[in-house]
Amino acid sequence: MTPNDLVLTPLGLRFRGRRYPCAIGKGGLSECKREGDGATPVGTHRIVGLMYRPDRMARPTSWAVPISPGDLWSDDSTCEDYNQLVSHPYSGSHETMRRADPLYDLVLITDWNWPYAVPNRGSCIFLHQWRRPHYPTEGCIAFRRDHLREIAQGISYGSRLIVRR
Repeated sequence: MTPNDLVLTPLGLRFRGRRYPCAIGKGGLSECKREGDGATPVGTHRIVGLMYRPDRMARPTSWAVPISPGDLWSDDSTCEDYNQLVSHPYSGSHETMRRADPLYDLVLITDWNWPYAVPNRGSCIFLHQWRRPHYPTEGCIAFRRDHLREIAQGISYGSRLIVRR
């Protein structure tokens, strides 16, 4: 392990000598992740992107990319753009990246089932803000807003997220 690794433990996410409380998927941890199962996949995943809402916060790092009003994330395993950032209009099932709530104001993107997505293996696992403390996600890992920002400012492209049972 390296100092840039983010390690999920039963007590939270360990990063740079700190432990951050977090929420995982409502389906728990899974070694056989599937689209819609609500699970957080076990494994080592690289951080491959960082997006933020420029209308709600300052750019957290030099490599962060602003979320535009038409940005969507495809979670439609029948589409060729499955598990990719797409733009409005998009007819397949998707998540809106520029949400009314603050969940995706700051999003770290992992390489789960990316860049060559296997249908039904599950769309992207994000690190994002939680709804409320420890409220489960659809498979992502969620944090308190200020903790997420600290993590985003401390990592670099390619940092590893290690999720173990």
